[in-house]
Amino acid sequence: MTIGHAPASSPPPDITVESGRTPGPWPGPLDLEAVVPASVRTSRLRSVPRWLRRTIGPLSLLALWQVFSATGVLHPDVLASPGTIARAGSGLIADGTLPSAMAVSLQRVAMGLLLGGIAGTVLALVSGLSRLGEDLVDATVQMLRTVPWVGLIPLFIIWLGIGEAPKVALIALGVAFHLYLNVYAGIRGVDAELIEAGRSLGLGRWGLVRHVVLPGALPGAMTGLRYSLATAWLALVFGESINADAGIGFLMNQAREFFRTDVIVVCLVVYAFLGLAADVIVRTLERLLLQWRPTFTGQ
Repeated sequence: MTIGHAPASSPPPDITVESGRTPGPWPGPLDLEAVVPASVRTSRLRSVPRWLRRTIGPLSLLALWQVFSATGVLHPDVLASPGTIARAGSGLIADGTLPSAMAVSLQRVAMGLLLGGIAGTVLALVSGLSRLGEDLVDATVQMLRTVPWVGLIPLFIIWLGIGEAPKVALIALGVAFHLYLNVYAGIRGVDAELIEAGRSLGLGRWGLVRHVVLPGALPGAMTGLRYSLATAWLALVFGESINADAGIGFLMNQAREFFRTDVIVVCLVVYAFLGLAADVIVRTLERLLLQWRPTFTGQ
């Protein structure tokens, strides 16, 4: 009896080789195409510096804006071109108008942030650390929080005049509410088991507050600070648009009267960069103060 052997080079009859070539003999080791894993492709993208990846979107938008302005799709009376805006900004910097306006606006934000931050944090501590304090404070703050704080500008002008006080008060009011909500939520979000562990180690009330509650509420406070800074710049825009004789908002009002869209955009860009710089400062504080908390940073 003779036993036959199937040819070793013949492919199985139910397999079709699709590689962009004409069908032929079963491919050997040298004919196989290398497959690049998705993780390797992702690592190649990550090799690009992160600052460069983050600038792709803004630069693309800027290039598209310039193309529309150069081709006449975007009329200068509607929105000036990036080149015109850059020249206007250089002129404002050269004659000292923009630096002095930035100094005035920064001073207003700093004062409002300081006053509002102290008020919001103190109220959150009183309400978060004590049930009695919550009964006395929280309902009132929650009621005032629902009132549109921008609508209080006429009252602030009547009460405080038309100087710096109403502008600073408007910023402080917006800052205080954000800090109150986040610090209060951070205090009440501390794990009860950590409190029990601190008591078992012999910590008293103020020891628990200092070593357990406040560190546990710090992430919420940092989040509240970021929201507060964004609200501070928003409140500054509203405050400087009324009865202002200096500051970035004052420049915007003057530019509006003369239809200077280039100066208006310069002021908006300054607002944006100041807000971005403040956010970077808060992020740096988070990295320094919250080193003990491991978090997910993305893949």
